[in-house]
Amino acid sequence: MGSALRPPAPRRGRRRFFLWISPGWGLLLLLLAGASALVAQERRYTIAFANLTEEPGVTLEGTGFTGREVRESFALAARRHPIDLVFYDNQRDPKKALANVEEAIGRKVHLYIQYCDDPVTNARVGERLRAAKIGVLAINTPVPDAPLYTLDNRAAGRIAGEALSEYGVKNWRSAPTIGVVLGNMGSRDHRVSERVQGATEGLKRHLPALKISTLDTQGNAAQVATLVGKLLASHPATKVLIAAMDDASALAAKSALDSAGRLHDGAIVGQGVDRSVHGGINDRKEIDPANRGSIVLGSVAFYLDRYGYDVLPIAMRMLRGEAVAPRTVTAHRLITAANVFIEYPPYDMN
Repeated sequence: MGSALRPPAPRRGRRRFFLWISPGWGLLLLLLAGASALVAQERRYTIAFANLTEEPGVTLEGTGFTGREVRESFALAARRHPIDLVFYDNQRDPKKALANVEEAIGRKVHLYIQYCDDPVTNARVGERLRAAKIGVLAINTPVPDAPLYTLDNRAAGRIAGEALSEYGVKNWRSAPTIGVVLGNMGSRDHRVSERVQGATEGLKRHLPALKISTLDTQGNAAQVATLVGKLLASHPATKVLIAAMDDASALAAKSALDSAGRLHDGAIVGQGVDRSVHGGINDRKEIDPANRGSIVLGSVAFYLDRYGYDVLPIAMRMLRGEAVAPRTVTAHRLITAANVFIEYPPYDMN
């Protein structure tokens, strides 16, 4: 008998599959692949950040923020960039600041970010870095011939004063009203005097004839109760607009008005917007969407806890040889119960 008929043997070899991609998606995939390749190939840089001070409990720039919070903002922001950060603590000590820059030069960093409030030390730091051909970016206090990222204390004070004067015009037009600037008036720091000047200008923006008193806490918020208490006693039938130079003084002023039974006579704006006045969704701090009736109208943001997100993009432009403005200013804003969760989303909100 003849052999049985068999079906032809299957062809051996690699199976081929074809996937059709529309032209639009194809272009998108090519662009994404190209972007990924660029990111992978982008040069990494070593940047040194020399902080003003990281001493526990010491606050910066007349606000409630600490050096540790500034450092953390740089560590978080660096994840967005091809950066290896080296951290130094200047300890508000010229010798330490100079030792830090020498150590960074030895590391051959690509850029040095200097946060030091001593102009003489900054000049010497700038000289050493120029000699080593290392770029420098200054924070709040200039380094000669270097770009500067800085607060604008006068503008911040003016924002607070204008908010208070506008409130007075809208709510107390026919009532006797005085203005108060409250804070560490005896400080030799020019930043405080600039903040005071701005607050005074702002208070008179809508109330040009407003009489303004200054109350000097000497940097001690515990003095606020006595100072404000005496002022209220001497003005028994007067509305009071209080521009506090820091949030601790703002909160203490509210307590003083409460103790005197005069909450209805006061309006307060602070400076800083640290965690003492805002917090998580369950913290119920003074600036809170659930507390819109507070006499603390708000506080002017200084964003020290976001410095890294503002400063590192400038550093990256410098390293890439792009043009950088000689002076970049913090975008101060009045934070109120209406916008606090927009500017500072609660850290415990899902």
